[in-house]
Amino acid sequence: MANNMRINKEILIRRAELQKEIAELLEETNSDFSVDDVINAVYEEEESDDYQHIVAMFDDGGIDNLSNALELVTDVWNYFPHKALGGLSPEEKLMEYKTKHKK
Repeated sequence: MANNMRINKEILIRRAELQKEIAELLEETNSDFSVDDVINAVYEEEESDDYQHIVAMFDDGGIDNLSNALELVTDVWNYFPHKALGGLSPEEKLMEYKTKHKK
């Protein structure tokens, strides 16, 4: 149980870091979207092209920002909850799996 608490704390710390990174990149790209818009889009994802829509929130036509957006959205996708995963993030699902299948 203590190990799960450590993992959850690590995920929460990473989420806080990512929220700052989202805010910085949104500002840098002069996006009309907010941090909450990005996180909510991840939570509400239903189709395979939803990921691309999230990346597009950061699109200012610059190749450097596109590269940064792809990297950031991948981390956000993995560390923030998805409705389709029962309110868990892919990282939490992975930890759940590892805990259940520990030898």
